[in-house]
Amino acid sequence: MQNKKDITSIVALGGLGEVGKNMYVIHHDDEILIIDAGVMFPEDDLMGVDYVIQDVSYLKENEEKIKALIITHGHEDHIGGITFLLQNVKIPVIYAPRIAVSLIKNKLEDNHLNYQNLETYDKDSVFKFKHFTVEFVNTTHSIPDSFAVVIHTPQGIIFETGDFKFDLTPIGPMADLHKITRIAEQGVKLLLSDSTNALSEGFSKSESCVDETLNDIISRHHGRVIIATFASNIYRIKHIVETCRKNNRQIVTFGRSMETSIEIAFENGLLKDRSIFIDANKAKSLKRNEVCILCTGSQGEPLAALSRIANGVHKQISLLNDDLVVFSSKPIPGNAASINRIINKLYLKGVKVFTNEEFSDIHTSGHAKQEELKLMLRLVKPEYFMPMHGEYRMLMSHKALAEDCGIPSDHIFICENGDTVELTNDGVRKGETVEAGDVYVDGSRIGGISSTVIKERKIMSHDGILLAIVNVNPLTKELLIKPNVTTRGFVMVNENADLIDKIEKKVSSIVRDCFSKGNYSYTDLKGQIILDLSPYISALTGRHPMILPIIMEVRQTN
Repeated sequence: MQNKKDITSIVALGGLGEVGKNMYVIHHDDEILIIDAGVMFPEDDLMGVDYVIQDVSYLKENEEKIKALIITHGHEDHIGGITFLLQNVKIPVIYAPRIAVSLIKNKLEDNHLNYQNLETYDKDSVFKFKHFTVEFVNTTHSIPDSFAVVIHTPQGIIFETGDFKFDLTPIGPMADLHKITRIAEQGVKLLLSDSTNALSEGFSKSESCVDETLNDIISRHHGRVIIATFASNIYRIKHIVETCRKNNRQIVTFGRSMETSIEIAFENGLLKDRSIFIDANKAKSLKRNEVCILCTGSQGEPLAALSRIANGVHKQISLLNDDLVVFSSKPIPGNAASINRIINKLYLKGVKVFTNEEFSDIHTSGHAKQEELKLMLRLVKPEYFMPMHGEYRMLMSHKALAEDCGIPSDHIFICENGDTVELTNDGVRKGETVEAGDVYVDGSRIGGISSTVIKERKIMSHDGILLAIVNVNPLTKELLIKPNVTTRGFVMVNENADLIDKIEKKVSSIVRDCFSKGNYSYTDLKGQIILDLSPYISALTGRHPMILPIIMEVRQTN
């Protein structure tokens, strides 16, 4: 049996069975490299949750072995969890490409974190560790400076694609096909490849197609144009700016993340002319066909600029009848309902709306479709394959593509978060499972929101809450006055006096019954009230509100 110290392990802590929350751990003996630390945005059922991040118990247990965090590119599903990770685990150094470095620095400043070991890498960088040598390959994605990570391990080469597509006419640099083939010639033992678009046939459209379509839309429209897109899609922002320049439009920006991305684009030389950007007051003095509003909110986020504009509560912008709103984005899974609500509100205001479904060339994905995924498989020629970054149906579709490309089924690993894949002298196999659940972030708290809390929030959202206030004399163990019952989200107290009276009498009966049995604790009393009152209310109303008993001690004196 092979010594455990000679095995190289890949542990997925996020990114499998989901779109987002990417984190993959490479572990050999006394060294660990982490690839990416992203967040996942919650769906509607996760009430009050801002982000979902990884359970990093495995990293805490092996903290002394961590050598570096390596970032593939600057999207939130790859960097959004860094500030949370740094508050829980010691990370000696973070290596990231230049745009990602700028975005991470902003995150650190916003969270008041003083982290100094943030280093920039490029396509020529090579980092050597005791067991690992790491190099990078330029890829094409919707944000500049996107890279695949190549890790030379004692058990062979691991090629992790990051997010990629093959675009022969990109806005930025092309994927480095020559370097990919050179690495393939050395023999790649395991390929981990982006599966986001594994269900989509053909090739993804070139970003240059979007450039042409947006130019056509903007040049034909005679009123204001409002464009909502991902703030992190810096290439899209770049060609929106260039298109506005061609059409003599000046740009007003709304949304903090949009303004941050634009500033980063200037800092890194992707944008050069600041004169095209104006404030909202100056825009009022221009003709409508001389203005473009660039804003956040393409995913229907309730607090984003576009939502506030659509709701008529934006302090600086009101919609005009001849406005044109362009959604230059694709809905993230789970966001369709929110986006549709915003679109309906825009139509009610009388403005024209273009979405990607109606006008297919106003957005193109940054992720490879089926033919591009096959091309990556053919170029890398891995001995073993593990689809990553996608829901299970995407991973399974990617598996089928790999089989079409000649990779045996038993050399392909469909994994879940927490699964381990081991590289050994004899090949690649599944290993042990580690803890890798979800952690919910609510405001600034980390790990304070459990699945139980989420369940309680769902109960309150459906059936409301009922408070039963009980005043007792702790000396005589007597109920001093009739319990007071009040509710929120259950029934209107004033309109349901008979029901409330019945519930109050039932609480009185439960409390007196407890007192009659002698010894009791307030915890026992609260538990008994919940236990007996819940089925009673259900029988009366068919509903199950959350019941919160409140015991008030009142000491009477003569």
